[in-house]
Amino acid sequence: MGLTLAQKIIRAHLLSGKMEPGSEIGLKIDQTLTQDATGTMAYLEFEALGVPRVKTERSVAYVDHNTLQTGFENADDHRFIQTAAKKYGVYFSRPGNGICHQVHLERFGIPGKTLIGSDSHTPTGGGLGMLAMGAGGLDVAAAMGGGPYYITMPKILQVNLTGKLPPWVGAKDVILQILRLLSVKGGVGRILEYGGEGVKNLSVPERATITNMGAELGATTSIFPSDEVTREFLKAQGREQDWKELFPDSDARYDETVSVDLSSLVPLAACPFSPDAVKPVEEIGPIKIDQVCIGSCTNSSYRDLMRVASILKGKTVHPDVSLTLSPGSRQVYRMLAENGALADLIGAGARVLECACGPCIGMGQAPGSGGVSLRTFNRNFQGRSGTADAKVYLVSPETAAASALAGVLTDPRTLGEEAPVSAPEFFDVDDSMILPPAPPAEAEKVRVIRGPNIKGFPKTSPLPDTIAAKALLKVGDNITTDHIMPAGSKILPYRSNIPYMSRFCFSVCDKAFPERCKKYGTGVIVGGTNYGQGSSREHAALVPLYLGIRAVLAKSFARIHCANLVNAGILPLVFFREEDYDRIDQMDDLELPDLHAAVTGGEPVTVRDRTKGIELKARAVLTPRQRGIVLAGGLLAYTRRQGGKG
Repeated sequence: MGLTLAQKIIRAHLLSGKMEPGSEIGLKIDQTLTQDATGTMAYLEFEALGVPRVKTERSVAYVDHNTLQTGFENADDHRFIQTAAKKYGVYFSRPGNGICHQVHLERFGIPGKTLIGSDSHTPTGGGLGMLAMGAGGLDVAAAMGGGPYYITMPKILQVNLTGKLPPWVGAKDVILQILRLLSVKGGVGRILEYGGEGVKNLSVPERATITNMGAELGATTSIFPSDEVTREFLKAQGREQDWKELFPDSDARYDETVSVDLSSLVPLAACPFSPDAVKPVEEIGPIKIDQVCIGSCTNSSYRDLMRVASILKGKTVHPDVSLTLSPGSRQVYRMLAENGALADLIGAGARVLECACGPCIGMGQAPGSGGVSLRTFNRNFQGRSGTADAKVYLVSPETAAASALAGVLTDPRTLGEEAPVSAPEFFDVDDSMILPPAPPAEAEKVRVIRGPNIKGFPKTSPLPDTIAAKALLKVGDNITTDHIMPAGSKILPYRSNIPYMSRFCFSVCDKAFPERCKKYGTGVIVGGTNYGQGSSREHAALVPLYLGIRAVLAKSFARIHCANLVNAGILPLVFFREEDYDRIDQMDDLELPDLHAAVTGGEPVTVRDRTKGIELKARAVLTPRQRGIVLAGGLLAYTRRQGGKG
């Protein structure tokens, strides 16, 4: 029996385990990336591992999230990351060089390689034929130190693409259609592998848009084959030597298959407040809009912004609309300037921001009160924009540009004939803002500089045999890491300061939660399905750890967040019966006895609700390896206990 493309890459990198769905496997990691919102903690964790230099083929540190410097905090973090990168063998992409996923696609991604990054949209690299996965910072640190990256072997879901996209329909509409079909939980435990005749009609930037938003499906990752289209992209980047052809075997078997006819798609939009609340733009109708934001790691490529420039050329943005534009990389920005497209964008009234994540993570450009914002981003969770009552719709660059001109949500098919946008034969390559690390002989002399905002890793302790604590918080389904640990310009500068960040934990759901934690000292969180979806930010585990949370009892967990809980030493538990969720209320007194025996043996965990006098069962969501990690009090403690071999 033949192998799928994902299975081929997994087999070539398999260090432990069997390629059987549901089994834990350990993978050799070729490349890693970090960004500055998660990177400071990741490099503090790397230092704690005691490894003198990274052991990957290529590790890159990007500064793209916390670029708004309203105080010393972000600048200090950037300096820490830059000096740590220089000392430990990591390439450093300076502020202004671009968004990590866009730059990595352009300059470092290699078909057939494995990549993990401390950002959930790392699967963008799947557009090049990489096995690219988002992970928590501690997992990335361990991989930089030469350790395997552990995942549960996913099922392989084939997405069979046929046909060709009609005029004014883009790659964003493809992934919105897949979200419409599968939902934000549809990719959990799966790799989406794209194939079919329709693939050859999609450019690498279009493929990357699709794999990028596979994260919104909850997928482990998404991947396209590496073909002649891939080769042409890498050749234009001056990296043709990195190309290799990669396809699944002709007799490969998939666990599941869905089909999408590209020629049948129409412009779509994800309505507030979920990426899978998808409807045709035509059906939603001409709602009045206040803001349009174009960019993010999803839609900020040269192709995307040239399409926008062609729509806006010679026209003016509606007077009631604020239009912002964020190029994905300095390469893109410079090429727009050189070919005149930047002048067209400025002439139309676009506000051009720096090459960074910006509004996507709430770093500036918050909409007005009750405002309607169209964004070419990947997430529209409530409050993520920085304005709690704003309504954010996710759309394609084509829809965004057409709507910015009209002042209302507009189907771009009303614009008339679509002007073609061709990929350049050669991109304008300039890597001068990517700093190489110090040679090994000089690395010892490099001093890592720490600012006063940089605090240490939260204190951990081994799992107690009995947890007796109140259910300090009960939340519903699809709780995101933005709910748990919000982003935004007021909070992101403190990503290296867990004590300060703890003030904002779950502030979207319950502003009193941190104070309750301080009052009671220890606690349990009760959650619904898909708990912890969204960003890979491990702060959504580290801050609850700091606040005394020892266990989370939920209907189900998102993959990366569950791993982050384990790495922090917090016990993730799933109800045996989902209906038991309704039997526990916030502030009930809970007791979880005999945990050591249950966790060690993989047995059911007893949960006693002392307030109601009832007892129920839960299952610890742990592999045999993770049992030891939780018992030790987290991955760092476990690694030290194993003598650095964990």
